[in-house]
Amino acid sequence: MVKSIVKRDGRVVLYDENKITAAILKSLKAAGEGDAEQAEQVAHAVGKRLDALPQENPRIEEIQDIAEQELMHAGFENAAKQYILYRAERTRIREAKTSLMHAIDEITNVDARQSDMKRDNANIDGNTAMGSMLQIGTAGAKAYNAAYLLTPEQSKAYAEGDIHIHDFDFYALTTTCCQIDLLRLFKGGFSTGHGYLREPQSIGSYAALAAIAIQSNQNDQHGGQGVPNFDYAMAQGVAKSFARLYRRKLRDALEDADHHGGLRHHRRGGDRAGPAGDRGGRRSNRPSRALRD
Repeated sequence: MVKSIVKRDGRVVLYDENKITAAILKSLKAAGEGDAEQAEQVAHAVGKRLDALPQENPRIEEIQDIAEQELMHAGFENAAKQYILYRAERTRIREAKTSLMHAIDEITNVDARQSDMKRDNANIDGNTAMGSMLQIGTAGAKAYNAAYLLTPEQSKAYAEGDIHIHDFDFYALTTTCCQIDLLRLFKGGFSTGHGYLREPQSIGSYAALAAIAIQSNQNDQHGGQGVPNFDYAMAQGVAKSFARLYRRKLRDALEDADHHGGLRHHRRGGDRAGPAGDRGGRRSNRPSRALRD
């Protein structure tokens, strides 16, 4: 009876039929056929095949080949296909880990002048300790994203240079390089996450809140922040400031006109109401707008 197997890295470990059963059951569930009892039966058949092998310690690849064959022999062809896909996915993840180790080795030992990887970010000196550490983090994030977040087709296209994913190291964390529509943001006010800001009512407020919006978003998001319609958004602030100033000046002009009209009426001896409701043409003590300004 087989007692141990050889892993891909050469290590010899104890044979565990439960692991074969678990992998087969996953394939059965993915294919929508079979159950746990049938998975155990297939795994037991794999164990019998292994016992018949001439070598004491079969390699893991041989065990997986036999598992595929026994699934098909039991009539679970769809499950066998799922098992093959599962093996391919695990292979891709292992290759990503190997690639990561090569990347870390290059970052650690190769001068930036000879390494495209260490010059990947023009803002980082890849030869410094912190620069190298940042590059190692970037390499680790890219390896993880390629192995676990992309489909096999996407990962292959990315690895072979058929597609480029901008700032791929931040792929799992956030969107990147955002453009902020200030017209939509300011309408009705907005929340910064630390408080709520009302809709601005002047060009000064529009400009100040634009800076706050960019700063707040930059704290939470990677990449460049831009405003595609800055002039149009600020135009609304100009319009509001102009309208408010226009109303104030118009009100002041009307008040001055009313005041001076009352004075002229008083000098002619009129007895109608003077300025600001002053009955009988009495002279008002209120100074003129010219004097007040």
